[in-house]
Amino acid sequence: MAPAFPKIEYDNRVKRVRASMRTLDIDVIIITDPANINWLTGYDAWSFYTPQFMLLDLNSGPFWVGREMDAGAANFTTYLKPSEIIGYADELVQRSDIHPSDFLITLMKEKGYKKSAIGFETDSYFASKRSLDILHDGLNEAKWISTDLLINWVRLVKSQAELEIMKQAGQIAELAMQTAYKNVKVGVRQSDLMADILASQIKGTSEFGGDMPALHPLILSGEAASTAHPMWTDEKLKSDQTVAFELGGCRKRYNVGLARTVHLGTKKTKLLLETTKLVNEGMAAVIDSLHAEVLASEVHSSWQKVLNKYGMEKKSRIGYSIGVGYPPDWGEHTLSFRPEETRLVPENAVVHIILGMWMDGWGMELSETLHVRANDCVKLSNFSQEVPLIS
Repeated sequence: MAPAFPKIEYDNRVKRVRASMRTLDIDVIIITDPANINWLTGYDAWSFYTPQFMLLDLNSGPFWVGREMDAGAANFTTYLKPSEIIGYADELVQRSDIHPSDFLITLMKEKGYKKSAIGFETDSYFASKRSLDILHDGLNEAKWISTDLLINWVRLVKSQAELEIMKQAGQIAELAMQTAYKNVKVGVRQSDLMADILASQIKGTSEFGGDMPALHPLILSGEAASTAHPMWTDEKLKSDQTVAFELGGCRKRYNVGLARTVHLGTKKTKLLLETTKLVNEGMAAVIDSLHAEVLASEVHSSWQKVLNKYGMEKKSRIGYSIGVGYPPDWGEHTLSFRPEETRLVPENAVVHIILGMWMDGWGMELSETLHVRANDCVKLSNFSQEVPLIS
């Protein structure tokens, strides 16, 4: 096993993060988001359920700091030197009287960060209030600066190496959806169908395998399709149900989302036909409007015009940036497509546009993951947008 990219790729990422740190006068940053840790160094292990940190200052590091039993993964998934891989004892885990943050405090004092300007991800899923409180108390002479999403925004623009990996993830997403279409039929249990889909996501292609996507694969059928993000059950699929799949592919922790809809039965309802027409027209409008340096709100406006034309409403955002991700989310928490969003979409961003219409008692979804180029955008998966009839 080896890091996903050549060392120069990670060196360039470190340079970009340090440039952002300088704009905020930050001496050292504490990183807790496993997606950011992976993006910065390649570190990859299921170790983020216990406190895990990465330190980066303006001249040294990154330093991985985590449980000793997980330190070994850094040896074969990163280019870090042995001195940059620092493990803490297992006896610090899940105790009320001591915390891994106490270990980090001692380490930071030894490295001369006692009075530094320290950046910290305070809104990460993996940065607990207890951890932050301990760090603040133990380094109370330091200047604390919120660096939420600092690395996430740097990640927004993808390198050519990242784009190639995401194209592979897009191929895996296609295979997962092909499996869904092949196996979905009346009488099949949702759990059996999703087991086949999960297997295809992990198996990948004959040339490369897949990872478990950061977002749980979803099936929306019957009444459950009237809302976003339901979990599968062991219920059997029924005739005259509209079934939506929100799936994806993942390669080297890079995620590509793909959502499609089928109808079980012999005839589509008038409402399904009308909604399908709206969603397909809306996706075409979004794709036509999406290119580098366009306002995210303008992209949303192209969708809103189609909604207005059909007299329909969708209150939620229609997309977001996507890339490296670990559960529970594959979004980068940066760029969103919604009204009044003032961010410009940069060239070589990758975004997941998802047009979900959750109606009264049923619903449908259509999504594409798109690579934003100077004058247009291109799909990372190639799969028909039509809603087939499956008996």
